[in-house]
Amino acid sequence: MTNDPNALKERISDLEHELAVKEAEVHRYRLELGKANQALEKMIHQMNQELKLAQALQKKLSPTELPNVQGFEFSTKFLPGTRSGGDYFDIFEHEDKLKFGILISSATGYSLSSMLLSVIIKISSQMEARRGLEAHKVVGILANDVVPNITNDDRANIFYGVVDRRSYEFQYCSVGDIDGFHQIYGKDALSELMATGPSLGKDFNTEPQSRTIQLNPRDRLILATEGLKNSQNSLGVGWGGHNLMDAISKAPRQGVHELRNEILYANQKYSGKEDPVRDQTLIVTEVKDRVIKLAKN
Repeated sequence: MTNDPNALKERISDLEHELAVKEAEVHRYRLELGKANQALEKMIHQMNQELKLAQALQKKLSPTELPNVQGFEFSTKFLPGTRSGGDYFDIFEHEDKLKFGILISSATGYSLSSMLLSVIIKISSQMEARRGLEAHKVVGILANDVVPNITNDDRANIFYGVVDRRSYEFQYCSVGDIDGFHQIYGKDALSELMATGPSLGKDFNTEPQSRTIQLNPRDRLILATEGLKNSQNSLGVGWGGHNLMDAISKAPRQGVHELRNEILYANQKYSGKEDPVRDQTLIVTEVKDRVIKLAKN
C-alpha cells in the first residue's frame, strides 16, 4: 500500500466515482422495480377481476333448482375459489324420464376452464338427442371437442353418470381426478368409483370407458372435485382422499344434506379457511326407494 498522498487522493476519487455509479444503478433498479411492481399490481387486479367474473358466471350457470326425480334425493354445493376455479356441475332428466344424468367437471387454467364450459354449454343444446348415449360416449364427445384446443399443460377432469330407474343401475365414465364413492347401506366400507381414464390434456389419446354399479335403497353416491382433497392446512399439507373418506364415514346417516354439511365442515376445519383457494363442488345422491310409477296412456 503506497503512502503517496496524490495516489491516495486518486484512489479515493476512483472509489467515489465507483460509488456514484453504483448509487445511480441502484436508483435505476429501484425505478424499474417500482414500474414492475405497478405492472404486477395491475395484473393481479385484472386477474382478480377476471376471477370474480368467472365466479359470477359459474354461479349463474350452475343449476339453482335440481330435478324432482322420484326415488332419489340430492344435495349439492358449489364454493368458488379465491385464486383458481373451473368447476361445473349439473343434474338433469333425460328424454327417457326413467333416466337421469349427473355431470361434474373441473379444469385448470382460465383458458381451459372457459373452453370446457363453452363446450359443455354447446353440447347441452344437443344433449336431448344424445342423452340416450352411454356415459363414455358423452365423455368422448366432450373430449373430441376439448382436447384438440389444449395448447399448454392444463388438464380437465370429467365425471358423467346415468341412472336407469328401471334397473337402478348407475353407469358412469370418469376421466381425471374427480373423487367418487358408493356408500352401500348397512356397510361400513366405501366403494370408490375409480377413474376409467386419465384427465383431458393435449396428450390425451385414450378411448373413454364406462363402468356400471348396482344401486339399492338407502345407498349414496358422493362426488367431489379436487378442490376439496387438495385444500391445505397452515403447514401446506393437503386434506387428501383419506380425510375425505373419513368425513363421509363419520357423517350422520339421517340425510343427504347432513352428509354434505359434515364433509364441508371437516374440510373447512382442517384448512382453517371459510373460502377455499380452489373451487370446490360436492354432490350427494341418495336412493330413497325403488318404486316406479309409470305414466298412464
